[in-house]
Amino acid sequence: GVAAFVGLCLVAVWMASSALVTPADFSPFQAPLWRRAAAPAEANAPPAAVREEETAADDQEPPVADRQQAGSTEKAKGADEQQSAAEKPEEKPDEKPKVKKVEAEVFPDAKDAELLNQTAAEPGSWRTQAAESNKETNERTNPSSTVPAASHSWKLCDVDAGADYIPCLDNVEAIRKLRSDKHYEHRERHCPEEAPTCLVPLPSGYRSPIRWPESRDQIWYSNVPHTKLVEYKGHQNWVNVSGEHLVFPGGGTQFKRGALHYIDFIQEAKKDVAWGKRTRVVLDVGCGVASFGGYLFDRDVLTMSFAPKDEHEAQVQFALERGIPAISAVMGTKRLPFPGGVFDAVHCARCRVPWHIEGGKLLLELNRLLRPGGYFVWSATPVYQKLPEDVEIWEAMSVLTRSMCWNLVNKVKDRVNRVGAAIFQKPMDNRCYDRRSAANPPLCGESDNPDAAWNVSLQSCMHRLPRDPTMRGLRWPEEWPLRVERPPYWLKSSETGVYGKPAPEDFQADYEHWKRVISNSYMEGLGIDWSSVRNVMDMKAVYGGVCSSFTKYEGVGHECSSN
Repeated sequence: GVAAFVGLCLVAVWMASSALVTPADFSPFQAPLWRRAAAPAEANAPPAAVREEETAADDQEPPVADRQQAGSTEKAKGADEQQSAAEKPEEKPDEKPKVKKVEAEVFPDAKDAELLNQTAAEPGSWRTQAAESNKETNERTNPSSTVPAASHSWKLCDVDAGADYIPCLDNVEAIRKLRSDKHYEHRERHCPEEAPTCLVPLPSGYRSPIRWPESRDQIWYSNVPHTKLVEYKGHQNWVNVSGEHLVFPGGGTQFKRGALHYIDFIQEAKKDVAWGKRTRVVLDVGCGVASFGGYLFDRDVLTMSFAPKDEHEAQVQFALERGIPAISAVMGTKRLPFPGGVFDAVHCARCRVPWHIEGGKLLLELNRLLRPGGYFVWSATPVYQKLPEDVEIWEAMSVLTRSMCWNLVNKVKDRVNRVGAAIFQKPMDNRCYDRRSAANPPLCGESDNPDAAWNVSLQSCMHRLPRDPTMRGLRWPEEWPLRVERPPYWLKSSETGVYGKPAPEDFQADYEHWKRVISNSYMEGLGIDWSSVRNVMDMKAVYGGVCSSFTKYEGVGHECSSN
C-alpha cells in the first residue's frame, strides 16, 4: 500500500511539472525570450492609409523641424520648429495621421540654419541613463537590500520613451548640463561612466521581422509604429501605410520616381563612379529611411547610412528594420566614428546640411573620410534652382570646394526626377595644396591623426595626403571583388601582424581561416538560413575576415559591418 501511494505521488509530480514546460522556439529570427516576455500581447492597430496629395511643384515639400531638414528662413516658422519635444503632444499609433499643407522648401542661410539656432529638446521627465546607472549601483552595493548579492533582477528601463529609448541620446540629465546647443550638441552621444542594467522594451504587438529581401519593401507597422514620416514624406514615396505594413516604394525627396533610376543617373553623370567595381563603400549623409543604400545593394555596393534621432523619430529604426546598415549620428561638434580615407564616395541628397558656413568645417569632415580620388555627390536645390538664396549658397560652395582642391567633375540635371546633382572629386596628391595662394582652409598639423575618430572635436583644416609609397591612401584599392581577398599594398612584410606573421601573410591567413570556418561551420552547422539574414555586426573584425568570407555566398554579401 505504501509503495502504491508513493508511486501515485511521483506520477502526480511528473504530470504537474510537464504542464509547466513547453518546447522552446529557438528560431534566430524571433525576438529573444526575455524581450518577447516584456512585450504586451496585443498588437498596435496601424492607422488608416494616408492619402497622398500632389505637390504644387516637384521642388516643394512640407515643413520639417529636424537637423537634416535645416529649416526655413522665415523667423516665425523657425520659432515653431525649435519647439522642444516635451512641449509637443506625443503622437499615438492609433490616431490617423494628418497630411500637412505643402510649402516651398528653402535651403537655410547661415544665420537661420537649424544647426546653429535649434534649442535643446526636452524629451520628457523619464529617468536618464545616469540616474538608472546610479540606482543600479546603489542596489548592488546596499547591504540592507533584500536581493541576494550574487543575483540580479533584470527589469525594463524606467523611461517614457519606451521602445524608442536610446540611452546615450536620451540622457536628459547630461543634455541639461550643456553650455551650448547651437552646434547640435544635444543630438550627440552623452553616455555616463557606468551603463544601466535595464532592458529597453519592444513596441506593443512586436512581431518577428519580415525577412530579406521582402523587408526592403515592407515591414510590420507594429515593429516601428510611427507615422510622422508618412505625413511629411508620403507624397515623395518615402514610406506609406498599407494595412498592417509600412511600405517603402523606393522613393526619396530627390528621387520620387525611384532610387534605381537616380543611382544610374549618377553613374551616367560620371562613368568612373563605377558602382560595385571602383565604388564599393559609400557613406550616405542624412539617409532618411535609407532607400538609397537599400537599392545600392542591387549595384553591389555597401552603404553606411546615418541620420540623427530627430522629430521624425529615429529614422534609422526604419532602415535597420528593413535590413539596411545604418547608425544614429549627427554632424555636430565631433568627428564621425570612422577612420580617415575609408569611403569611396560620400552622398548627400537634400540632406540640407549648411556645408558652406563656419569655414566649411562640416564639409572638411567629409574630406577627412573620403579616399584620395573619391567622389562627393551633392544633390540639393542650390545645384539646380535659381532662387536668390540657392544661387548664393552655390557660389559659396564653389569657393569653398575650390579652396579644398576638390574638382567639380560634373553638374547635371535629371529630367525624370527633375533634380540636379553636382559631383566633386578629392585630389589624389598634395600638388594642389602646395600651389594655393592662400592656405585657407589650412592644413592640419602633423600631430593631428586623421584616423582618430572617437570623441575628437571637429577642426577647420585638411590633412595632407600620403606621400610615402607604402602608406594607405596613396593608391586606389583593387576593384571589387579583388580587394576583398588580396592583401592591400600598404601592409608591410617588415611589420608583424596580429597573429604573429608578417602582415601580408597574416592578412591572407586570416582570410583563408574564416573562409574555411564559414564554409564548414557557419553555413551548415548553425541552423541559420543565411539568405534571410541581411544585417550582421562582426564585433572583432581584425582584418575583416568574417565579413569578407561571407561575400562568397548569395544573400550575405553586403550586410556585414565590422567593428
